[in-house]
Amino acid sequence: MSQNIYQRISVTRVAGHIGADIDGVDLSVPLDPDTVAEIRDALLAHKVVFFHGQKIGHAEHVAFGRNFGELTLRPRPQSGGDLDEFPEICAISPTIDIARYGRDIEAHYRSRWVSAIGGWHTDMTHAVNPPMASILRAETAPAFGGDTQWTNLVAAYEGLSAPLRRFVDDLRAEHTFWAGYQMSEHDELDRSIMEMVNAKAMVAVHPVVRVHPESDEKALFVSPSRTSHILGMSRVESRRLLDLLYEQITRPEYTVRLRWEPGAVAFWDNRSTAHIAAADVNAADGSRILHRVTIVGDIPVGPDGFSSYAVAGRPFGSADR
Repeated sequence: MSQNIYQRISVTRVAGHIGADIDGVDLSVPLDPDTVAEIRDALLAHKVVFFHGQKIGHAEHVAFGRNFGELTLRPRPQSGGDLDEFPEICAISPTIDIARYGRDIEAHYRSRWVSAIGGWHTDMTHAVNPPMASILRAETAPAFGGDTQWTNLVAAYEGLSAPLRRFVDDLRAEHTFWAGYQMSEHDELDRSIMEMVNAKAMVAVHPVVRVHPESDEKALFVSPSRTSHILGMSRVESRRLLDLLYEQITRPEYTVRLRWEPGAVAFWDNRSTAHIAAADVNAADGSRILHRVTIVGDIPVGPDGFSSYAVAGRPFGSADR
């Protein structure tokens, strides 16, 4: 199928290297295979696609996600409303987190970033099989603040000089949940969150450059939030090189930004993007409640054939297994 000609959907690019709006689709009803195929094609071409004005709940959200693969269970305990019926749904909501944990967990993580770009991440790369994709929808959104940004890791790789591309092609890096955070065992809240996350700790080694399993494109597969160090280098060498790569993947020209509104849905390819939530969400005029489903992924492979391996933890599994 051509990436530029669609019969069942309308696709409009929204930025130079990443992102497109998809119109002509009602996600509240079952989709035929041809429409699903065109949406997948648009996702591969544009890395993240946006739907607007959708009127869907948890059931429709889960059904839409299942068109593209098996869905994972939410990564941390949540309950309330109809969440108990849909273990595939992860709510990104201060209200739910405060009720469950006594604290806005996402806000606490943001307060522990080690740098201004520390929140940029590709989902679950501390697992040996990071998700294939995620689908995030807005139930409520503030009048301002709390936008989400994505970056095209393929374009970032292709923007490197040829000698640097050749150098990073054969490198491997370790990924952990805490790489981008400054957490303290002497802080009671930090300690309680670390204990919750570390109860099911995952650590993985991935290629620094990942070959996309469908498009064969090469993408930088590192992020400030999850990549701890490059194997085979001193920590000083590793930090210098990672900082250079982080500067590359967060260059504005490779990014797109979504202003959330009720009914907006973002669907991104987790194999070729990283993303970040704007830290101004705490200054937003009103609450922001988002819901996400995540699609099971495969094990990354590098240009030299190297396959990722787990240092700790089990593969990130699906709700169907």
